[in-house]
Amino acid sequence: MRAVNGFIAVALCCLLSGPALAARIHVAVAANFSAAMRDIATKFEQSTGHELLLSFGSSGKIFAQIQHGAPFQVFLSADREKPEALEQAGLGVPGSRFTYAVGALALWSATPGFVDDTPTRLISGAFNKLALANPKLAPYGVAAVEVLEALQLQQVTEPRWVVGENIAQAYQFVATGNADLGFVALSQILHQGRIKEGSSWLVPPELYSPIRQDAVLLQSATDSEGARALLDYLRSDEVRGIIHAHGYTTE
Repeated sequence: MRAVNGFIAVALCCLLSGPALAARIHVAVAANFSAAMRDIATKFEQSTGHELLLSFGSSGKIFAQIQHGAPFQVFLSADREKPEALEQAGLGVPGSRFTYAVGALALWSATPGFVDDTPTRLISGAFNKLALANPKLAPYGVAAVEVLEALQLQQVTEPRWVVGENIAQAYQFVATGNADLGFVALSQILHQGRIKEGSSWLVPPELYSPIRQDAVLLQSATDSEGARALLDYLRSDEVRGIIHAHGYTTE
């Protein structure tokens, strides 16, 4: 009888302790990192039992939502300025911020052969619309404008800009044919180290400021072991491999 009671007690402990150890973590993620984060989330959930609730969008919009009390616990931005500003405003946990990825910019067309490995198509003006992310909201939009300025093409191309709220929308403008070409994140068009479709020019990094993407733990998750575990996981060699496979570098 004692053995049976002991077995029941152990079973009850297991049932009660299992869910208590698992956490549901609300993560806000910059749109450019969507594909990589989905891969990372799958492996993280499998290895830890935690559940990630992912929200994707422009870094600027997410930043504003956090300022207005959105219930996110971790923020993966497309830049370093917004996580730093959240720290300074007391909304981010001091010392938790780090660069999880460094992005790359590409000029892309959904049409094979439309773009070569130079900016010739852009310079020639032989295109209908040029898509880019909103530079007021998205760091990849800022980078796109920097490239156009460096090539002395901002004024001549601006009448043909199609501006998306974030880099995902800029990509969609090109993918659907609403723009002949556009500035996108390399990660959006890369699969297993190769361009998935269409044609592209990988923009030389010296033409734009480094796109250092920072993560930060938000104050609502100060005591969340699950949220801290996710940030630790993002620094692991396993995740670095996933990040590199999606077209980013790490520091």
